[in-house]
Amino acid sequence: MLAILHPDTQLDSEEYRQTLHFLENLPGISVRVHEVQGAKQRLTEIYLLGDTKSLNQEDIMALPAVERVIRISDEYRILGRHRDDHRLSGFTYNDVTFDQDSLNVFAGLCAVDTPDHVEIMMQTLEAHGQLCTRMGAYKPRTNPYSFQGHGKGCLPWVFEKAGKHGIKVIAMEITHESHIEEIDTCLEKLGRPTGVMLQVGTRNTQNFELLKAIGRQSTYPVLLKRGFGITLDESLNAAEYLASEGNAKVVFCLRGMKTEAGNPHRNMVDFAHVPVVKRLTRMPVCIDPSHSVGSREHAPDGILDLMHVTAQGVIAGANMVLVDFHPMPEKALVDGPQALLLEELPAYLEDIQLCHETWKKRQVLHGKIQLNGLGG
Repeated sequence: MLAILHPDTQLDSEEYRQTLHFLENLPGISVRVHEVQGAKQRLTEIYLLGDTKSLNQEDIMALPAVERVIRISDEYRILGRHRDDHRLSGFTYNDVTFDQDSLNVFAGLCAVDTPDHVEIMMQTLEAHGQLCTRMGAYKPRTNPYSFQGHGKGCLPWVFEKAGKHGIKVIAMEITHESHIEEIDTCLEKLGRPTGVMLQVGTRNTQNFELLKAIGRQSTYPVLLKRGFGITLDESLNAAEYLASEGNAKVVFCLRGMKTEAGNPHRNMVDFAHVPVVKRLTRMPVCIDPSHSVGSREHAPDGILDLMHVTAQGVIAGANMVLVDFHPMPEKALVDGPQALLLEELPAYLEDIQLCHETWKKRQVLHGKIQLNGLGG
């Protein structure tokens, strides 16, 4: 069961103390408090864990700080939607909003290579009004002899250049909990010129100890990629690991499924699950077309497969796009063949905006159908 308090309830208020005292003394029930900071208000959610079937919902509704009460299922207790469309979804981090209505593009380097390439990439993003990027410092690789990333050595100049060019959020994959401290120490030393969204790669989706460590910190939001060989349910439960440890600022990323059925693409594109994840959870949904497609092949219409796939995800309501660009793909140390060119960025951004506007129009269209009683 979930008790949602009135917006902006102060934790030192008498109403909150009375409410918490009552809930903490319910027999056989444990209490867990989560705060959700939205763009305009802060919500406090109190989860009642245990045998809640016998609890009287009206008694809890009558408590002074409680706005409403929801009976929740066992699945995705914290991140789940639980058929309540009024629950606050998403979060704001470093003045950038991430929710199920917003759209943010994280174009950048799959792997950081040289300071010059980082400078050119961020300068180009700034010129096109972008506030976010992807920059891979730690790179888990299938081949132990492949480039593993520059690690903490590149963090100072990556963060400094981000601040110089107005980049507010960098998506950066980590593979070990020590990387959190390395990122935090570097940002603090530099005066926090930018922000970081910690990325959990597909290989670590079920690295539960890493998920717990990331979940225990609340400074940085998390981008969790779907595991490439497990079910959607298993991946959503991996996201719940983060939230259960205290960090519910999670974006869920669809990046394609590893199967030969996806050929000739690198993975089977799974962007039909964009609306599914939004229906089941409150998480914003990201798509990663680069690692889904894995090439620069194009259709007879002259449009790259990667751009077609991006459009499919955005027109279905995706809230974030994680995509590889590179100033000189032929010199990229990781995934150069799939990287888009900087001169392709303006058209790519315009295409994304066109699809996002179409999604909004589709909402209006189908909303009218529902109002007229024609929907299923």
